[in-house]
Amino acid sequence: MSKRKKNNQTKNHEEVKIDSTSIASERQKEKKLVKRIVLSILAAFILLLILFGLIGYQYVTTSLEPLDEENKTEKMVEIPTGSSSKDIARILQDNGVIKSAIVFSYYIRLNNETGFQAGEYEFSPSMSLDLIIDQLQQGGTTAEYEGIRILVKEGTSIDQIGDTVAENTEYTKEDFLTAIQDEKFLADVLIKYPELLTSALEAEDTRYQLEGYLFPATYDFPEEMSLEELIENMISRMDEEMQTFYPEIKDSDRTIQDILTIASLVEREGFTLEDRKLIAGVFYNRLAIDMPLQTDIAVLYALNEHKEYISNTDVSVESPYNLYRYPGFGPGPVNSPSADAIKATLQPTESEYIYFLADMETGKIYYAETYEQHLEYKAEYVD
Repeated sequence: MSKRKKNNQTKNHEEVKIDSTSIASERQKEKKLVKRIVLSILAAFILLLILFGLIGYQYVTTSLEPLDEENKTEKMVEIPTGSSSKDIARILQDNGVIKSAIVFSYYIRLNNETGFQAGEYEFSPSMSLDLIIDQLQQGGTTAEYEGIRILVKEGTSIDQIGDTVAENTEYTKEDFLTAIQDEKFLADVLIKYPELLTSALEAEDTRYQLEGYLFPATYDFPEEMSLEELIENMISRMDEEMQTFYPEIKDSDRTIQDILTIASLVEREGFTLEDRKLIAGVFYNRLAIDMPLQTDIAVLYALNEHKEYISNTDVSVESPYNLYRYPGFGPGPVNSPSADAIKATLQPTESEYIYFLADMETGKIYYAETYEQHLEYKAEYVD
């Protein structure tokens, strides 16, 4: 090999080595640049989070304080009948009494504040949230309302509520039943109240998917309000009442549908909270041994009629609501239970009782651990 050729090869190797080193150096620079960009973006993101956190904290803090401590000018604020806590919060904000309806709603929820009453109140921007809440619980002056009011009685079914609407408004029962079963409406309220309604709208074989979810109370029904808005107010009130119960239900193996189903039976079977808690315990005892609940209330719902007593023919009716024939909870609630019935269902009295019997003349309920004892009570107090 000539000396010139060897020198050329050496030169070529050196050039390749220089090029490789140059490429590696460029890549290192690119990596450092990318790393700097990523770190800069991350730092900016963290700063934004801190900034928004501080702004949010300041907003919540100021919203928990009086809107204007210096402004003691009182304003007349009307809280309509049937208003939910969210409605009340919005009314207070709209009237310039509080800064934030959202913060007020969360504040009363965290503190389990309930029992707000309709009426007319004199509030000022200088009042604290606790003072406003205290006055709402004590009640204001009763405002004269010239519009229509709809009373949903405890233990009434959707069909019965439809009758009430037809008796007191220009709408027919069919209008009400159409509105309450409208698919778009059901989809809308599911989005607004998912915690309350998910198990209801997933249930099968129910007569009405919203049966049991219209809270019993008195509702204002002004001319400008639609049937859908009226129904949503009833759902909203149930959601509000259930707020204190949701954590307990989540910790159990029951769904909202299960709880409201038992509550609707307890509502009609017992009259006092003590009896309702005992009856709820009896139902759970039956469920634990796979015994049908055997409640006349569900059979009457299956028959879709009112009777003082049911016959052997009645208890053989073919319906998933016939809890003499079918074990378990059944499809769903059979009426709108009260807060007391819901509470009794979630806090049942433990016992060994499997049977209970009501003396319709005295209202006293007799509980039995055995069928023989139950028959003795029946012979003595009913037959």
